[in-house]
Amino acid sequence: MNTGDIYDDFALERSCKDTFGVALEVDTVILRSVDVGHSARATVFLTKKKQLYCYIDGQAKLVLGDVKKIASRMGIKVETYFTPKGRPHYFDEIGRQKFSAVFPGRKDIHDSDIVFYRTLAPYTPALLAVSEVQGGVLYQADTDSRSGWRAAAKFTYRRIKTS
Repeated sequence: MNTGDIYDDFALERSCKDTFGVALEVDTVILRSVDVGHSARATVFLTKKKQLYCYIDGQAKLVLGDVKKIASRMGIKVETYFTPKGRPHYFDEIGRQKFSAVFPGRKDIHDSDIVFYRTLAPYTPALLAVSEVQGGVLYQADTDSRSGWRAAAKFTYRRIKTS
């Protein structure tokens, strides 16, 4: 590990704290700033408490639906999508706004009505708590590959829930 990596780890910790209100201590970085799209990058890391997280950032204006697809293609099962600091119902708020813009006459809006519209919420940067790495392989985007994705690292992880 060089000093640039240490600086990146501190910047990552600070960004998680400032943007999402989550205090994390980076222990080990599994993937550092790998391509997950044309202008989006992901960092997958373990905290000192041995919990796996994925941080996605870039110049691209991603929405929740994009982040879900990226996580799926990376081989990650997500436990939690962290909302911006101080806005615990962020995805629902945006979903209701988008739904109301499309259907201005509807006043009685249920959660089942906004399932799709939640995925349209802007979500850059994104912080995900990982529950499992599927197949023990993490993938990154590769335009030269037939599927558009290639193996980036072998890493086995499954979070066991305790009460």
